[in-house]
Amino acid sequence: MTRTERLNLTRVCQGDIIRDVSYIDGVTESAGILEVSRLEFPLVIVLTQDCELEQEYQMHVQNAGNQDKWLVSVLVAPLYNAEHVYRGEHLSELNLAMQQINQRKTPGQFLRNNDIPRYHYLEFAPDVPIVASVIDFKHYFSVNAQNLRERKKSSFVCMVSPLFREAISHRFPAYLSRIGLPEPAAERTGNSG
Repeated sequence: MTRTERLNLTRVCQGDIIRDVSYIDGVTESAGILEVSRLEFPLVIVLTQDCELEQEYQMHVQNAGNQDKWLVSVLVAPLYNAEHVYRGEHLSELNLAMQQINQRKTPGQFLRNNDIPRYHYLEFAPDVPIVASVIDFKHYFSVNAQNLRERKKSSFVCMVSPLFREAISHRFPAYLSRIGLPEPAAERTGNSG
């Protein structure tokens, strides 16, 4: 095992897939009692840039004089079972019905080819215990960096290889930076010219 591989096992890395990560959905207070609502995601992928994660790790290891590289949180996105995404059922536990995608026709092929900007399709090697999965770039959230470091120790599944990690790393911000254009006035009013 190389030094880099050992390092990647001890720190959070971009492309890490980690089991059982919680998202705090809300906190309410009533009569002095706090109620925390959280969602538990079976699998998430780390989206934060690896250079940021590496710099923060080095800051901790070297006990730097300042915390300039400190991360408050790390961006992650859930991995959804591709079959559930095709059926529009990947958020059924939250009582949400999503759009169905016909996997046997063009929309399903577009999804598998990563031609739909919102989604990223992943398949894993036979020795990795994950079915074909989809990242929905609309569903990302942040996790406390320290909590994620602790979670990785017991719940690390695998890491996406650097080539595929870079593809995800380019597609995620491209999706976020898209520009929503208003409908032309003629279409809104029914006038065609």
